[in-house]
Amino acid sequence: MLVITEYGPQAILSILSHLVFIAVSWWALMAINFEKFLRPNRVFQARLLYILLSIAIGSIVSNFFLDYLAWSQQLPLLLE
Repeated sequence: MLVITEYGPQAILSILSHLVFIAVSWWALMAINFEKFLRPNRVFQARLLYILLSIAIGSIVSNFFLDYLAWSQQLPLLLE
């Protein structure tokens, strides 16, 4: 029988990782001056673009981090 309680810490780590990396990508995107590429009076669309880019970049980086963590935990199994 599969014990579901093993997934709890992994789920919390995944959620926190995604939120942290989305916030970091939002912070990093604030350094880019997108006003040159946006049409005037499109503030809502510009904010939505920042949010979507932050989610996309943060999710990709978080998935890389979580995959790397999982792979590093599986390395000892290679020696068994």
